[in-house]
Amino acid sequence: MSKKIVVPGELISEERKRLGSNVFVANGKIYAKVLGVSDVSKDQASVVPLEGKYLPKPDDVVIGVVTRVVFAGYGINLNASVDSFIPTKAIRDQLRVGDLVLAKVESVDELKEANLIFPRRLIGGEVFEVVPVRSPRLIGKNGSMLEILKKGTGCELIVGKNGRVWARNGNIESLKKVIAFIEENAYKNNLTNAIQDFFGVTLEEKFPYNQQRNNRVEESEVIEEESEVIDYSNVGELNE
Repeated sequence: MSKKIVVPGELISEERKRLGSNVFVANGKIYAKVLGVSDVSKDQASVVPLEGKYLPKPDDVVIGVVTRVVFAGYGINLNASVDSFIPTKAIRDQLRVGDLVLAKVESVDELKEANLIFPRRLIGGEVFEVVPVRSPRLIGKNGSMLEILKKGTGCELIVGKNGRVWARNGNIESLKKVIAFIEENAYKNNLTNAIQDFFGVTLEEKFPYNQQRNNRVEESEVIEEESEVIDYSNVGELNE
């Protein structure tokens, strides 16, 4: 797999491939549409943008900020082009402007507004933002980077696909510095191994979600998108 930083109009492949996101074809060659990191495999070519607003997708776990309170519910900013809305009856907590909400995107309409489900208020901790398209690097394949960050800093940690990171307890200042490093080097290979070596931690064995485990994890507690995982299993504990 080939990855490098490309600018709009830059050639990323002369071979015939399936077109991914942010690319176009001219004279049988594939070019980048945006500034980003090329991702060229045997079968597909695409570009991951380095900047930009969050584009909601079904099954994304997101961290929203309450921006509006009305009788029927709450306006929620997701760092997207369009705010979302949570009905009052959908969440047990009474929210105020500025509160943080963890939720899952169920669907996205034609106006790019996300329909949110399983909303829960996040209490305490700190929230800080990263470029949304780089949030998958903070999660890693099968949640590997997320586990390293938790172990290395001792933080309770949630990474939203919309570029918001929530952390509580542990060494939050160290976490911020490492996340800044990951952002700057998101396009490089072996990044997970480098962070693992930095903290001197080891990863536990991962089990497929469809296997039985001693503590059964419900579908709403672990959310998978492609090969990346966000740990959603301790959401209940965060509200205590």
